[in-house]
Amino acid sequence: MKRSTVIALAFLVVMLAGGSFWYFEKSRPVAAVPVTAAMPVVAASVTSKDVPIYLLGIGTVIAYNTDLVRSQIQGQLVQITFTEGQMVKAGDLLAQIDPRPYQTQIEQLTANRERDSAQLMNAEANLSRYTQLGDKGYATPQLVETQKAQVAQLQAAVKADQALIDQGNVQLSYTRLTSAIPGITGVRQIDIGNIIHPTDPNGLVVVTQVEPISLLFTLPQSELPRIQEQIAKGPLKVIAYSQDDKIKLDEGTLLLVNNEIAQTTGTVQLKAEFANPNHRLWPGQLVNARLLLETRKNALTVAASAVQQGQKGAYVYVVAPNKTAELRPVTVAQISQGQALIDTGLKESEVVVVDGQYRLKQGIPVLELHGKAAREADLQSAVQDAIP
Repeated sequence: MKRSTVIALAFLVVMLAGGSFWYFEKSRPVAAVPVTAAMPVVAASVTSKDVPIYLLGIGTVIAYNTDLVRSQIQGQLVQITFTEGQMVKAGDLLAQIDPRPYQTQIEQLTANRERDSAQLMNAEANLSRYTQLGDKGYATPQLVETQKAQVAQLQAAVKADQALIDQGNVQLSYTRLTSAIPGITGVRQIDIGNIIHPTDPNGLVVVTQVEPISLLFTLPQSELPRIQEQIAKGPLKVIAYSQDDKIKLDEGTLLLVNNEIAQTTGTVQLKAEFANPNHRLWPGQLVNARLLLETRKNALTVAASAVQQGQKGAYVYVVAPNKTAELRPVTVAQISQGQALIDTGLKESEVVVVDGQYRLKQGIPVLELHGKAAREADLQSAVQDAIP
């Protein structure tokens, strides 16, 4: 009887303990399944517009023409009529050499010509008389022939005198040092009062023509077929920018593709001409050259910051309709002025992530930021990128 009672009590205790355990487990709150939080990003739509296709190169500005003004005669400089850095026209007087020695020489040569001309007139008169006398038999043929020879001699003397006068006038013209081209004068190499010589290595001054002006730049030889194809359609535009690509200096026209490729660098040299009315291009200046090949109509563009580079090439993150990130491979034709031209991979009006994509993965939820929040996110991203 006692043994049965003990067993019954033990069974009761077990039942009570099991019920208590079941009750407490039932009443314990169920742990929540973790949910991935949406990643905040800045996004923008894919747009369609006309996009110019450029080839980029580095070039050097060269003068259209350069004239080293030298003297062709020796003499003392008595006048300098230009100031350094002055704009001059072709034919403008720059300096004057003392002309008096050459004027005196011309006066002497002129006197010799007048003397010989007078003798010639007398000889021609005698020849006329001797000829008349010879016709009547009063003068010998030898006398007539001798007089003819004297006339011919004096005629040659007069011609020689005139040639010397012409030569003297040419020498006299050399006393005026003029500019052969329009342009800007450089540093004066000789001062007034000094003797200038034809052998002076630096001459008087260098005049540099800057309107128009030329630009020599190089491009990879692989681009030559595209350039030739577009040249066949018409003149190509070249745009010159400052070295930091912030200032547009001038627009010009492609003049020449050089007739050989530099084997050491694998590049081809091109030459462009610019009107340069504001003198923003200067000889010796290094500039960035953009050769406009064509303008692609209704091309797809996105912000350049949206394009990332992976092991398989370029890609972007597209914001799917369910607000998740979708990794999309793309083909980029060019990146210029902060915009990427997309050949394949995107459609117009699709939304792509332009900031914050470094934390994204395929399928992760995203939260698009707008307005002030988007601007602050851009700023934060820029600050983080600047930290080494």
